[in-house]
Amino acid sequence: MSLNVEQISKYSDKHPKPESITFTYGTAGFRTIGETLESTVFRCGMLAALRSQSKQGKVIGLMVTASHNREEDNGVKLVDPMGEMLQQSWESYCTTMANAATTEDVVNVLAHIVQEERIDLTIKPRVVYARDTRPSGPLLQAALEDGLAALDVDATNYGVVTTPQLHYFVRCLNTENTSAAYGEPTEAGYNAKYGQAFLRLVSGKQTPSTLYIDAANGVGAPQVLKLAEAINSPYFNIEVRNSDTQTLGKLNVDCGADHVKSNQRPPVGVTLTPGNRYCSFDGDADRILYYYADEQGTFHLLDGDKISTLVATYLRDLVSTAGVEDLQVGVVQTAYANGNSTSYIKDTLKLPTVFAKTGVKHLHHEAEKMNIGVYFEANGHGTVLFNPSAVAKLRAVEPATPAQIDAIERLWALRDLINESVGDAISDMLLVETILICKGWTLAQWDEAYTDLPSRLLKVVVNDRTIFKTTNAEQTLTSPPHLQDVVDSLVTKFPRGRSFVRPSGTEDAVRVYAEAATRRDCDQLAYSVAGAVFDKAGGRGERPSEFL
Repeated sequence: MSLNVEQISKYSDKHPKPESITFTYGTAGFRTIGETLESTVFRCGMLAALRSQSKQGKVIGLMVTASHNREEDNGVKLVDPMGEMLQQSWESYCTTMANAATTEDVVNVLAHIVQEERIDLTIKPRVVYARDTRPSGPLLQAALEDGLAALDVDATNYGVVTTPQLHYFVRCLNTENTSAAYGEPTEAGYNAKYGQAFLRLVSGKQTPSTLYIDAANGVGAPQVLKLAEAINSPYFNIEVRNSDTQTLGKLNVDCGADHVKSNQRPPVGVTLTPGNRYCSFDGDADRILYYYADEQGTFHLLDGDKISTLVATYLRDLVSTAGVEDLQVGVVQTAYANGNSTSYIKDTLKLPTVFAKTGVKHLHHEAEKMNIGVYFEANGHGTVLFNPSAVAKLRAVEPATPAQIDAIERLWALRDLINESVGDAISDMLLVETILICKGWTLAQWDEAYTDLPSRLLKVVVNDRTIFKTTNAEQTLTSPPHLQDVVDSLVTKFPRGRSFVRPSGTEDAVRVYAEAATRRDCDQLAYSVAGAVFDKAGGRGERPSEFL
């Protein structure tokens, strides 16, 4: 059997590639201005079909979203059979396909992939897809559906859902009727699985105060309300702010996890009251951050590092109580992790820690190597993985005391509570709520574990982000020449100073991270490094006045 060139050509001619735009499949798939992505999303539909056939008809996912980006942006990414990110070797196929100039080129790329991967075209491809609430979503969905039709895909549209929900559906579909069955591949199944696990863990404990959720005016708003309806318990008492998914121009504007993390302040529409509890999702609900105000009204952020240490501590204590031999909890971080969080994990918790490149696919890969791997980026994107050896050890243990029985039961329930396929703001929120309820902690008590060094994350818009090359888990620049020397020189001026520069994986900019012993020193370091990058490495546009 060969490709149906006539059918592919008919659909491809409807979606020509825009001239003078180069697309790149990055850490989060393709992501740029939504209206320019029609041809790319169409072609990703066909790529998903071939990926499914290369996996003997396993279900592949396609998510149309741009997460925390501005509303006019959009994107698309492929999801592999266990709900994980697309295998890295296929990313180059995506980039080549997106940049094919003509329909003839598109057909040639498809034929090349079929030959290289030795794909059996008689296998019926299966793909599921969904989108977020962006206004360009319907246009791109229509293009995607043409791509699926071009290769006669058995396709299912999940509508408007969170990105982690689509990852969950993919994993459920590919594990149905197996010993690794993950759950029911529906919104109701998602809510039932995580809601029931949550209630198993918190039943009998004191009910918490209201949790105020900033949903970034994104898809997380309607989905978390559906979850609350499914749980229907005072243990999950929430009020949702920034939930307007209908009004144009509101998505991620002055709200959401990225805004809170970058600006170190609460989102619009949320007034902090001491003693109350708050969290923020991003636009597609794969990131979460907590925060609160102390009695003086000062803002305190509990970011991905704080979540990681909370979860790692709780799991470590349960594993110890369970008495499971050789079952180790480990933590994966990135260079963005606050220096004091790393010290706390290593020196206080005595847990192994490794660093990975930025991007959840890199953290996920490292966490898979651990028995129980906890990974969170500082931005609040992360999850926990129980590898097969950990599962086998838990199944083999024979508890001798009530405490051991309870600890093992809790570990099993936690595994059911966690979305192991990908970072999930809703699942992670339930995980944090579980731990806080079981410990009887306020957010301030959680925050007492260690004190973050003051940090600052800045964005510098540049002419060409591709000239920035890094090593040492992205903490050291190797290009442009001599820029790292400038950064190193600036860092030496500040006690406990640390700074690094890395290209963004999602937009035409570079990120500058800095931390130091005091807020004043931290900000001076951050804005000095940002100024050096702008001046010496092709800053674009007007130089920001705050850069030093």
